[in-house]
Amino acid sequence: MALTRLRGASVLAAVLAFPLPSCAFDTPLSDTAVRQAYFMGQRHDESYARFLDKYSKHLAPPKTGPFLSFVTFLTPYALLAQLSSQRLFGYSAQQAELEHRDMLETVKLIVEIQLTESYGAVMSNANGRTSGTPWDYLARPTDFGRDFQITVVSNKKVLSPLIYTGAPDYICGDGGCSLVGATVELEFLADSLASDSATIEINPPEGEQVVVDFDLSSLR
Repeated sequence: MALTRLRGASVLAAVLAFPLPSCAFDTPLSDTAVRQAYFMGQRHDESYARFLDKYSKHLAPPKTGPFLSFVTFLTPYALLAQLSSQRLFGYSAQQAELEHRDMLETVKLIVEIQLTESYGAVMSNANGRTSGTPWDYLARPTDFGRDFQITVVSNKKVLSPLIYTGAPDYICGDGGCSLVGATVELEFLADSLASDSATIEINPPEGEQVVVDFDLSSLR
């Protein structure tokens, strides 16, 4: 019996000395955290906008190539607050708690891409001849966001996304709609980020690589 207790104490000491990796942000969310996220999303004022802004990095325009204007990293808490903000009428904290119990907690990475003068809505036709005619050029495909290689690294491990989607962005007026950019979204299991930081590496088809670091310990 004494030997068994000694071994148990040794195992406990080892666990305490070398703790298992854990997320810096809240996951899984407690019922209290779910309610707090619900009420945050229901504010619909400047405090909610300031809250979401903490999860985004605003980047500087490049000298050439596409403009990666925003990179956003949403934790389960931020995603729940965002969901609450989109449910305007007849949505209660109790409903939020019940719905969350059946949810798989994920984090979402959002990369916003803007077209520029050097990487615009019109591009050279690689198969065409240089004749100075309109046939030398082509409209940029609306799914151009798939040409951007986006990698998320946490605890020296490259993460595999559960979901990878992209959608074109347009600006519309009296003359119709024009392609101005794209939004790419990736979702990962929340518990796959066993670190207090995440590094986002983005390699555009033209221009320089963009690297963005997120301090997850500063996010809820």
